[in-house]
Amino acid sequence: MALPAGAERPDDDEPPAHAPTLPYPRRAVLIYKIATRAQWQAAEATGVFTGAPVDVADGYIHFSTAEQLPETLAKHFAGQRDLLLIAVEADALGEALRWEPSRGGALFPHLYAPLPVAAAVRITEIAAP
Repeated sequence: MALPAGAERPDDDEPPAHAPTLPYPRRAVLIYKIATRAQWQAAEATGVFTGAPVDVADGYIHFSTAEQLPETLAKHFAGQRDLLLIAVEADALGEALRWEPSRGGALFPHLYAPLPVAAAVRITEIAAP
């Protein structure tokens, strides 16, 4: 919207007087993907992770919350080596991310789109039991 001649632009850094303030900053919800180093290196080469074979077969990329990770690691990755834990902010994935019931009725994050490599906020090695 154009301002009339001589008018000053309001300071965009100042919230309006009626804007509510939060007593604390909003925390990002991190979700996690476990992948092999080879899978992630292939994704880095193309810029997108299209999923492990199980993801491709199921039609979505499986993620876990921090609370779900130990069981996911033990159930699906036991004995495997060279694993990476990829942390992603859930909100960054938009509407393609759905929370759906899985083990024991718990809601698990499932991504119905390729994962942009740039969405990873942290990548660490992880050991399977």
